[in-house]
Amino acid sequence: MSVRLQKFLAEAGLGSRRSCEDLVRAGRVAVDGVVAELGSTVDPETQVVTLDGRPVVAEHKEYWLLNKPAGVLTAVSDARGRRTVVECVPAGVRVFPVGRLDLNTTGVLLLTNDGEIAARLLHPRYHVQKEYLASVRGKVGKEALTLLRRGVELEDGMTAPAKVEVAQVKTGVSAAPMTTLRITIHEGRKRQVRRMLESVGYRVVALHRSRFDGLSDAGLAPGEVRRLTRAEIEGLKAAGFAR
Repeated sequence: MSVRLQKFLAEAGLGSRRSCEDLVRAGRVAVDGVVAELGSTVDPETQVVTLDGRPVVAEHKEYWLLNKPAGVLTAVSDARGRRTVVECVPAGVRVFPVGRLDLNTTGVLLLTNDGEIAARLLHPRYHVQKEYLASVRGKVGKEALTLLRRGVELEDGMTAPAKVEVAQVKTGVSAAPMTTLRITIHEGRKRQVRRMLESVGYRVVALHRSRFDGLSDAGLAPGEVRRLTRAEIEGLKAAGFAR
């Protein structure tokens, strides 16, 4: 069965469809020895596709969910030798993280070799929801909650309105109160939740992502990883097209 060349390249783990289109435009892709043109189709069963002269083989798609612990780097590798999220997945599985969590931020992180679905989940137009539990010192006032819900001004522009609710308030005899907020956003700016809270006067003490789209940390201890179920994979694919 013939498929679009850029779709085949993306499914082979070479990146998003857009980045694969760039590979074709650059003349780096050939089909049966002939330099391919953008928009062409290929039958993977009968034709040979090469990138820079090397055969491109569609690889088995892997989908893993990690409850990232603190101190683990969201990267494929690290020149300084720090442990990365990829090392949390069984050896021999080639995946990359979808998006990133700060070094000390914990929580759910999707790892896959499906470039197409990764690009879709990260694209702003699909409004993929991410839920965080953010702990700050002190009690968060109504004015701060209202600002966060409306959107706050950051150095890279106004944020979209967020869903914010108080999840827990811990009080002690000597220590200052600690408030945990449940914050849901669909943007993916760098350190966004931390910066949003700083903009209304609160420094984040601990940050945990409890949900990414339809994937949650339920049943996963810190550092644990599991394969996605077939239903979860189909849900991610369907959700991306539906938005």
